[in-house]
Amino acid sequence: MAKLYFRYGAMNSGKSTSLLQAAYNYEERGQRVLLAKPAIDTKGASQIESRLGMTRDVDFLIGPGDDARMLFAEHRERTRQSEQDTLVPSVPVDVACLLIDEAQFLTEAQIDDLFRIAVEDGIPVMAYGIRNDFRTHAFAGSARLLAIAHTLEELKTICRCGRKAVFNGRVMGGRFVFDGDQVAIDGTGSELVTTYESLCGACYLEESGGRLG
Repeated sequence: MAKLYFRYGAMNSGKSTSLLQAAYNYEERGQRVLLAKPAIDTKGASQIESRLGMTRDVDFLIGPGDDARMLFAEHRERTRQSEQDTLVPSVPVDVACLLIDEAQFLTEAQIDDLFRIAVEDGIPVMAYGIRNDFRTHAFAGSARLLAIAHTLEELKTICRCGRKAVFNGRVMGGRFVFDGDQVAIDGTGSELVTTYESLCGACYLEESGGRLG
């Protein structure tokens, strides 16, 4: 049975790089993959961007009210038809895997769609994202993935102090902030430039004055 995978980590833990590497590995072996991300992630427009400089266009964007399984089915069929035109008709062609970047921004219903794609449609789904926002609150998509994904894998990175980073601090105008909307994409959402820094628990509490959540 195909599985739903959730690979999560703090900011700068290499999630997008890992996704692009997984896509490369499949395609190096002659298999076809589909890449998608939430439309709310406006960073890179319709591309997945790695902090190492690698980029790749997604096959489709998932809007807040979209049926993710239906979108996948449409692009799966389009892929099968496109590939079949270049091959011997008797040779079956299908998508080997669906790869999702920034999965924390998906809705709970869309995460359920990913589960059904894996279990009922038989296509493995690898979802990449962060667990918590800058206030340490879980994103809805991540909470649902942690609840129903078959396999959980943490991608690790380090805090500025050298400890394991587990939180994501929001920086605006050169200062850490702990209030505001849950979603503010890097460099957008405010008149001040918004960036993020991965922090361990101790450094997060130090910057927040002991505030947690």
